[in-house]
Amino acid sequence: MVVVVEVVQRRVLRVLAVSQVLGSAGITIGLTLSTLVAAALAHSDVVGGLAQTGAVLGAALFALPAARVANRYGRRPALVAGYGIGAAGALVAACAVVLGSWQLLLPALVLFGAAGSANLAARYAGADLAPPRQRARSLALVVWAATFGAVLGPNLAEPAGRWAVLLGLPVGAGPYLLSAVVFATAAVVVLGFLRPDPLVVARSAPVAPAHCAGGGVVGTRGSAEVWRSLPAAGRLALGGVTLCHTAMVGLMSMTPVHMDHGGSSLRVVGLVISLHVASMYVASPLFGWVADRWGRVPVLAIGTALVVAAAGVAGMAPSHGAPQLAAGLALLGFGWSAGLVAGSALLTESVAVADRPAAQGLSDLCMNVGGAVGGVVAGVVITAWSYAALGLLVGFAALPLLVICLYTSAQRAG
Repeated sequence: MVVVVEVVQRRVLRVLAVSQVLGSAGITIGLTLSTLVAAALAHSDVVGGLAQTGAVLGAALFALPAARVANRYGRRPALVAGYGIGAAGALVAACAVVLGSWQLLLPALVLFGAAGSANLAARYAGADLAPPRQRARSLALVVWAATFGAVLGPNLAEPAGRWAVLLGLPVGAGPYLLSAVVFATAAVVVLGFLRPDPLVVARSAPVAPAHCAGGGVVGTRGSAEVWRSLPAAGRLALGGVTLCHTAMVGLMSMTPVHMDHGGSSLRVVGLVISLHVASMYVASPLFGWVADRWGRVPVLAIGTALVVAAAGVAGMAPSHGAPQLAAGLALLGFGWSAGLVAGSALLTESVAVADRPAAQGLSDLCMNVGGAVGGVVAGVVITAWSYAALGLLVGFAALPLLVICLYTSAQRAG
């Protein structure tokens, strides 16, 4: 049976890798021009900013329902539903562009965000059948696969716009139509090939004792109940993932604005953000390997320390200091990666398998809400004070988590 589980796990990771490439490509294709499209339709920069917020809100709203679906029926239906709803949202967004209605575009982007929630949740599916000594690496491999889609997606937005024009549609409808096709393809891949379902297999009696304590039972507790019963390690994991994501969104979202004040060209801004996105994913297998070797909490400490360092490096950079900003955002991406991989692995093994979907859904909800709040707070801080003040705020906000991680690591080592 162990050999069979290993075979199933390899298949699961291959299927999830493909779905991650497709999902991340679809997300970045659609969101690359969303701010500009929404602002143009409404003739308002405020509405343009709400476009990104809508997608993040959608990911947050879908997190808990997706967790309930996964808990009851398995990972496959939850992921298929996420990509399917995202595809529907992308189609509605394309219709909104054709109709010239920003009022329709914003709720469409909320539906679009469900695909982002599915892409995040897929990392947990990669850990369902992994033995403890390989759990972080398996989870990290799923995260790493998103690199290809995240890099490819923005480069497909402009060609998609040209194809739309050839079809007699507005240029802004093209990226959303392509996103819909890509999300639908991801749903088909998961539906057709994520068999057997990893969570269902993990809960089966012959497998559970070897890989995860408390298997064989479908959870009946909701996320609120699971939160109240989370051990200290689980709460540390949840807090670490949320803080790293909130810090990343807050600092990253305001960097283009800061660079624009210094007269940086769009090409330079794009290079800095591309480097940041690449650093978010490319090192995740390394962090997974280290987390399996050294432990989850030390790597969570490394991620938090990288966030603090990034806040200092980027926050002290002048608006025309592209190299320093690039270095700061690269550190920020690495910190996010380490925090996500180590925190997700720690959360997964801190609860019984029956409660994992609920705990993981709560984690993704907190991440996305934190990201939305981080973006709003960052905008207020940079408007009222400065980008340097934002860096200072992010750095000091992460310090308590760093101290807790170091203290916990020292206690476990002793």
